[in-house]
Amino acid sequence: ASDMEITAATLLLLLLGLSCLVLYLRGKGQRKGGCLPPGPRPLPLLGNLLQFDTKDMLSERYGPVYTLHLGPQRMVVLCGYQVVKEALVDQAEAFSGRGDLPVLFRLTQGNGKDSPPPPLPGFQPLNPPLGAPRVRPFPPLTAGSLPSPAAPFDPTFLISQAVSNVICSIVFGDRFDYQDGSFLTLVGLINRNFQLLSSPWGQMYNIFPGLMSCLPGPHNRIFENFEQLQLFVLERVKMHQESFDPNCPRDFIDCFLLKMEQENQDPLSYFHTETLVMTTHNLFFAGTETVSTTLRYGFLLLMKYPEIQAKVHAEIDQVIGRHRSPSVEDRSLMPYTDAVIHEVQRFGDVIPMGLPHVVTRDTHFRGFLLPEGTNVLPLLFSVHNDPAQFKDPATFDPVHFLDPSGGFRKHDAFMAFSAGKRVCLGEGLARMELFLLFTTILQRFVLTPLVRPEDIDISPLMSGLGNVPRPYKFRAVPR
Repeated sequence: ASDMEITAATLLLLLLGLSCLVLYLRGKGQRKGGCLPPGPRPLPLLGNLLQFDTKDMLSERYGPVYTLHLGPQRMVVLCGYQVVKEALVDQAEAFSGRGDLPVLFRLTQGNGKDSPPPPLPGFQPLNPPLGAPRVRPFPPLTAGSLPSPAAPFDPTFLISQAVSNVICSIVFGDRFDYQDGSFLTLVGLINRNFQLLSSPWGQMYNIFPGLMSCLPGPHNRIFENFEQLQLFVLERVKMHQESFDPNCPRDFIDCFLLKMEQENQDPLSYFHTETLVMTTHNLFFAGTETVSTTLRYGFLLLMKYPEIQAKVHAEIDQVIGRHRSPSVEDRSLMPYTDAVIHEVQRFGDVIPMGLPHVVTRDTHFRGFLLPEGTNVLPLLFSVHNDPAQFKDPATFDPVHFLDPSGGFRKHDAFMAFSAGKRVCLGEGLARMELFLLFTTILQRFVLTPLVRPEDIDISPLMSGLGNVPRPYKFRAVPR
């Protein structure tokens, strides 16, 4: 064998040996101190990767709080509503740190990791009453713009365009034409990145970032796509800078530029161009993909259960009719439709595992001591599938969110937007978008599948950072 081959083999053996030593010492320290909850013994390099299961079978053996190793990363996993609530709500401050997600850290370089951005004076786009005028009727979602009733089509791109344009109106102060090349590119990049992050390649990068950074593969497109998105945002920022009037801020970028100008002498200021780009990207990515993916799941589920779609149509006809556009105020008068949307979010579980948290100080929790800096993974899908909270969690049933008299019932175990200090800042806007898009489409169309309802597959195409529904086509028949 050549010297190079011997060197490579030696390095590999050394790496394996060091990994075994590190994991052994971690396990020994854990047993000796008794501070972390129990969990399966990790394998060298892989940790418990082969034992981790999205159905969360480990909690049956180790209880609702256990320790897991994904590769070299150690984390404490929380399962079920009661445990997740005790951590994220009852001990919100202690569990408020943002955990490690290497793919996002590489994108942001930690920018804005430790705390949400400070408020921008005069700019509150996530407040539904202030945001409502921006979400006017959706131009592409009309009978004249969709294919004929006989022509099946995939709704993915059309829905993403409509949702993304809401974010555009907030960030850029204007909407894009639905044939605009730049806009089509923007939406395409966001869609592809969500799928890549949810794919096995994206998951492997988060577990073995050092190794995956050196390997070829589809995961590298995540960062290539991000660079294109970054250039798009930078171009828009430059356009805003050229026409910026500090006395009349027009949108999110203008408000951010105003704060940059006010704090340009403060070396510790949060407001600088890099943060503006990252924040804008996060608004686009989170705001576009979570809402559009939820809607795609929703339409698929309504075709799977046509009797539920018929009840939504009946409530829309009774409250809104067919001659005016839906408004945010209609939601309080439409308990069944509201319950259906909540059930879509619960059942679809677009972000099934939630995002990792970190404890901000040494924390006593359920008889264990979690040292400061411990990564914590609250499994949101375990909350939404908790049989103690939902009568039949494996079944899609809007009754989960209805009281005996048919009124809408809020449910504490509904955590589609997470909970506590790290609850999604865009929750108000997302709720408004989901209701308006959902009712606007169903006011005008009957969604007809191309196969028998019982043959529709509602299992996700892939499940990682997000649950991605399988591609499908349907006919939108005008009502």
